[in-house]
Amino acid sequence: MIDERFDAIVVGAGMAGNAAAYTLAERGLKVLQLERGEYSGAKNVQGAILYSDMLEKIIPNFREDAPLERHLVEQRFWMMDDRSHTGMQYRSDDFNEEKPNRYTIIRTQFDKWFSQKVRDAGALVICETTVTSLVQNGEGKVIGVRTDRKDGEVHADVVVLAEGVSGLLGTRAGLRERPEADKVALASRKCHFLPSETIEARFNLKGDEGVVIEAAGTISQGMTGMGFIYTNKECISLGIGCLVSDFQETGQTPYDLIERFKMHPSVAPLIAGSEVKEYSAHLIPEGGYNAIPQLYGDGWVMVGDAAQLNNAIHREGSNLAMTSGRLAAEAIFQVKSRRDPMTAENLSLYKKMIDDSFVMKDLKKYKDMPALLHTQSKNFFLTYPQLVSKAMQDFLRVDGTPKIQKEKASLKSFVSARSWWGLAGDAVRLARAWR
Repeated sequence: MIDERFDAIVVGAGMAGNAAAYTLAERGLKVLQLERGEYSGAKNVQGAILYSDMLEKIIPNFREDAPLERHLVEQRFWMMDDRSHTGMQYRSDDFNEEKPNRYTIIRTQFDKWFSQKVRDAGALVICETTVTSLVQNGEGKVIGVRTDRKDGEVHADVVVLAEGVSGLLGTRAGLRERPEADKVALASRKCHFLPSETIEARFNLKGDEGVVIEAAGTISQGMTGMGFIYTNKECISLGIGCLVSDFQETGQTPYDLIERFKMHPSVAPLIAGSEVKEYSAHLIPEGGYNAIPQLYGDGWVMVGDAAQLNNAIHREGSNLAMTSGRLAAEAIFQVKSRRDPMTAENLSLYKKMIDDSFVMKDLKKYKDMPALLHTQSKNFFLTYPQLVSKAMQDFLRVDGTPKIQKEKASLKSFVSARSWWGLAGDAVRLARAWR
């Protein structure tokens, strides 16, 4: 047992855990951070998007030495069938600003950097240590943790649960329910390495500019899910994720799904000649607002993926994780500064702060979207992408057929596939869920 008491123990060293540990340590609190991986980022080999505004609130000068890949100047959205895609994109030179808004990163590198910042701020970071359970007193208040180390019980005024989507500690302690299979996605990713000049030529980039492609359609085989392509300096992060419940029901495998995505005619030329050096899979919370558990209690708060804080519609996770970690730490600091006990009543300040932030406002806005996409997955991820592709091809192919005849044929195909009532119902349901 570590023979000392801490102001706070942070369980986990991902985005949320590092944000919480850094903010607490920076404000002078005595912090212990525990991570079961060999190092922070050991379980996160994939690429990701970093939103600068959220990190600037924690480390204002992060651009000076953070391992950033490319700053994003273009976003593409693809609706795909088996042989084509219908897309839209936005590109602006305004994103070539002095302090760019979004970057691609490699998590294993970025998390190591973030963890070092936590150490530099004064926190004690111990890796290769699994927290097996929470320590509670006779009244049920969390007063510390037990680890897999010999005599590995450590006490603190408050425990920050940043343990990821599975949330085993919180579940074992009865602080939250185990996430249901239709509220969690399994995303698989591969890193395809190419020379930087090749990446820049294929994506029309220069210097450290980057592009992100987000794709939906038949690539998910009718399951609720999306694909993505991120450009890094010398590799392309490519992946696809679908609900765990859909994998269970269909028998599809993540590996087969990503292989089909790679071979799609729209994707294959972008990664041609590349060398695959990394493959990973990662669970992502997808339940949205309605899946968020209790975020605080006597002696504990919950942040990041453990709190199911992920905006599946906008594919935003790291910014919600960092913001929740920072706000939890700020709430803890305020309670500590008042010399008040870490009771549920006092820690409810964290819930108020996160409710007032963009995190809960955005998640509440889209609270009905996850259920809609899941119940209507065949229509949104198979039927409509195929219908749109056929309509676009008919519109663009000049073969002597009168345009009015083509338009009538396209409309007939939509009505035949969904009926007038089905089309109207889909539009109304989507509009209500999007409000």
